[in-house]
Amino acid sequence: MTSTEKLPITALKLPVDLDGVDFPALAPVPSGILGQDRARAALAFGIAMPQSGYHIFVMGEPGMGRLTMINQHLDSLAAALPTPASFAYVDNFENSREPVALELPAESGQPFRKDIEALLDNLLHIFPAAFESPAYQQKKTAIERQFNHDYHRVIDSVDKKARSMAIALFREDDNITFAPIRDNKTLNEKQFNQLPEAERETFHRQVEELEDFLSDGLLELPSWRRAVLEKFKQLDNDTIGQALQPLLAELHDKYLAIDDVISYLSALEQELYTTIGDYLMPVRGEVLSMAAKRARLLEQYAPHILVDHSQDSGAPVIYEAHPTYQNLFGRIEYASDQGLWVTHYQRICKGSLHKANGGYLILDAEKLVDYPFVWDALKRALKSGYIDIESPYSEMGINTMSLKPEVIPLNVKIILVGSSDIYYLLEELDNEFNEMFKVLADFDDDIPITSATRAHFAALMQKQAADSGARPLTAAAVACLMEHSCRLAENQHRFSARINDTLELIGEANLFAKHSASALLERAHIEQALAAREYRNGGLSQRILDDMLDGTILIDSHGEAIGKINGLTVLTLGGSSFGAPARITATVYPGSRGIVDIEREAELGQAIHSKGVMILTGYLGHYYAQQFPLAISASIAIEQSYSAIDGDSASLAELCCLISALTRTPINQAFAVTGSINQYGEVQAIGGVNEKIEGFFRLCQARGLTGQQAAIIPAANKRNLMLKQEVIDAVAQGLFAVYAVSTVDETLELLTGHLAGEPDAEGNYPEGSINYKAISRLKEISEMTGDDDDKEEGES
Repeated sequence: MTSTEKLPITALKLPVDLDGVDFPALAPVPSGILGQDRARAALAFGIAMPQSGYHIFVMGEPGMGRLTMINQHLDSLAAALPTPASFAYVDNFENSREPVALELPAESGQPFRKDIEALLDNLLHIFPAAFESPAYQQKKTAIERQFNHDYHRVIDSVDKKARSMAIALFREDDNITFAPIRDNKTLNEKQFNQLPEAERETFHRQVEELEDFLSDGLLELPSWRRAVLEKFKQLDNDTIGQALQPLLAELHDKYLAIDDVISYLSALEQELYTTIGDYLMPVRGEVLSMAAKRARLLEQYAPHILVDHSQDSGAPVIYEAHPTYQNLFGRIEYASDQGLWVTHYQRICKGSLHKANGGYLILDAEKLVDYPFVWDALKRALKSGYIDIESPYSEMGINTMSLKPEVIPLNVKIILVGSSDIYYLLEELDNEFNEMFKVLADFDDDIPITSATRAHFAALMQKQAADSGARPLTAAAVACLMEHSCRLAENQHRFSARINDTLELIGEANLFAKHSASALLERAHIEQALAAREYRNGGLSQRILDDMLDGTILIDSHGEAIGKINGLTVLTLGGSSFGAPARITATVYPGSRGIVDIEREAELGQAIHSKGVMILTGYLGHYYAQQFPLAISASIAIEQSYSAIDGDSASLAELCCLISALTRTPINQAFAVTGSINQYGEVQAIGGVNEKIEGFFRLCQARGLTGQQAAIIPAANKRNLMLKQEVIDAVAQGLFAVYAVSTVDETLELLTGHLAGEPDAEGNYPEGSINYKAISRLKEISEMTGDDDDKEEGES
């Protein structure tokens, strides 16, 4: 009989030792999150590397404190770094479709806009008053007087010549007419018609002569008018310049060291001459109110400040929770104007890349690749070193934008946060990924328990309680939280890295402490919160248990049966998982089909489960078929299973069930088995060991514990045991047991109560042992199969 014994209660759970930890007053919480030294070092290296391509991928599951570690590292570091430049967009006066980007020192953007606003306000106050001043009017009158003098001089010469011809000259506005003079009197039309025809014809010839003379005299009138207009324009420009130059000179002096601003002011000066003439001259052009004039000037000339960091704010650290194309790269908004969609440089909106430029941008990798066009556009921006606000559909030949803003230089460190699945997917599908994200900060799934991490864990729990307004934790409560964390990690010697799961439990437990009017948060409150969480998520688990109890699902927990065994499974739905036993059956009969996995044949068995079944053939051949061919037909099934099955944790149970059917040796149905095997019969570790044991325990408890029921697990899983207290209590009372096995033989002896048998020097097993029966039965089947083959050959 095997020497395997039941596991003691001390092996079923971590004994938490909090000696030396002062409660409720704890030392200050150490900086940084719990553990993760490797990830922290990688993050620090990636942030410190200035070369291109050293962007960072922080790999880990949600709830591990990935963002917390990033923010803790960057908060103090970024504050000490230089503040990046500010950026603004202004109108491109040569091509308004292509707004110009201005780069300004930090915290200069809004002051610059206010200076331009002040300039425009001053212009509104100066004009049109400057054109109504006495000095301007005098100069304007002088220009008009000179023109009138030249004009009247020509008219006077024509009038003098006309009088010499006895003809009178009349001026009415710009019209000039002639009339004959008789007896020093001007004739009217009636009197003129009474003159002899010869005199009338002479008058007409004289008028033609006078008109020709007038035309010759006024031949240069258009050039005079142009000269007058030029003089008026020069006068206007001089007047504008006299008022404008002092204002612009002050701005030039203030922004002399900023090349982009000086270039813009120079272009603005030329543009303002036209604008003042169009909008601010008296009684010219469109009549607008003062508010309308100001709004139009601001729309045309005020810089649109895209980003303006405070001088002492350091490098920006931006987390973009919703990384759509527009949220990352910015967008251009449109407005409806009489049925048309119009836009302007003032409607350019910044994206997260603009806000993080010169600092750090944190992105969720999975969301990033979910949104169309974003991943490729981000790579282009990082490789080119520019932020280009464009339509994401431009590469498809669809242009939906009427503006093409000037690109802005990009200098940012990208920190992607994601799971291992998305990291390896990007690495496999994108050959540029490793070139750009050369630093991997890999979060460990669990954290070794040491005196330092134990104290750190306790301090984090107390800090969470204080920060969330919960009651102070007792030492027993912290010990319970540690046990829960180890259970999540499935390891007695390691905490789970998903620390948020444990932190959230404090808030839930505080509700029960509040209801009980307790001043402290006790262990009982933590256990209540865990029980309540399990109850909330336990609907399906309870229905499965009810089906087992009423016989809908066939599971025995007492008696013996050949070719039947209780396997242990774990079902995971959403954020909860639970264990449930499952009946495994096997049949053996003569033939050469080998071991048929019914789950695989029905396309329910996944790859790893199918691998586990295939290993059974290797085990049988290695142990039992060294002297004859392995000729067997067998079928294995997990009964009443109607969904996909994966994993090899049932392979130990399947092998024991198969040997039971082969040797016709009954299996004790009070046992449930989990574990995987290799071809040499060694039992290997599996996952979900606690849930599996507890799932079988619940069924036995509901039917009544007899002291005979037990769970068999791999010895390699002993360190993973963090069982619930009710299971430990039942073990302590002798009502339930947990066995740990290392080999198939040990398992068979526990299940059947018979010796498995050790081979002698010649490889023979003791008569009556399970292994002896197996070899005998396989040899018998092999001979039967051989006789059938010989018979078929003879008949043919």
